[in-house]
Amino acid sequence: MNAHNNKKGRLYLIPNTLDFGVEGAAVPLNEVLPQQVIATAARLSHWAAESAKTTRAFLKRVDEVCPLAQPLQSLEIKELPRPPKGRGGDLVNQNQAWHALLAPALAGHDMGLISEAGLPAVADPGALLVAAAHDADIEVLPLSGPSSLLMALSASGLNGQSFAFVGYLPVEAPARAARIKELEALSGRQQQTQLMIETPYRNSALLHALLSNLRPQTRLSISCGLSLTQGWTRSASVADWRSSGEGLPDKVPAVFAILA
Repeated sequence: MNAHNNKKGRLYLIPNTLDFGVEGAAVPLNEVLPQQVIATAARLSHWAAESAKTTRAFLKRVDEVCPLAQPLQSLEIKELPRPPKGRGGDLVNQNQAWHALLAPALAGHDMGLISEAGLPAVADPGALLVAAAHDADIEVLPLSGPSSLLMALSASGLNGQSFAFVGYLPVEAPARAARIKELEALSGRQQQTQLMIETPYRNSALLHALLSNLRPQTRLSISCGLSLTQGWTRSASVADWRSSGEGLPDKVPAVFAILA
């Protein structure tokens, strides 16, 4: 740990496992995270986290592989600011809140940024903390770990040379249908893979919407439970998906990808 007041600490981007919230799905930590990640996490005393509760659970798993440098209860874990309600909000206070999280690094201590699952700052609010770190001239060090988006793309057989992550689709049926058709048209024009995610309990609803609104020849790939023992990826035409009648679990994270 850095302890020199005349030298800023570093912000480590610590990847998490992908088994968050999946009951009975935990795999040994050293099977999904490199030893460097586990050792770095074990020595850090200051954390910025999407969830303090899940970060403590993660660090308990770290401690089983590589003992923590300090007792878990003595670690400083601060949660990322919640997005403001309404449009815009108080941008000055928002920026101040993000910069305040970097106080340990400004005081010379290395610190970690961690998400609930996967790589921090990718499809994740932690990107704003990384931006604040760059503004404060704090060194940012990303560490290797699982990213469900890139793993799903890699396993899909769809275009990995041009792709876009579009996040969550609208929940309302008419808006969702329009968005699906818009993304399919964009994918066809640019030959670009479109990646999306959904809350697990809505997996089946999204699958139904995709199969109802995409053209039969469009390719649809679904990766479910990546890095878990029961994880799988299936890529096929929409016509084949329709004929198979295959469903999706409602408690396991999935990544959806289309290529028209």
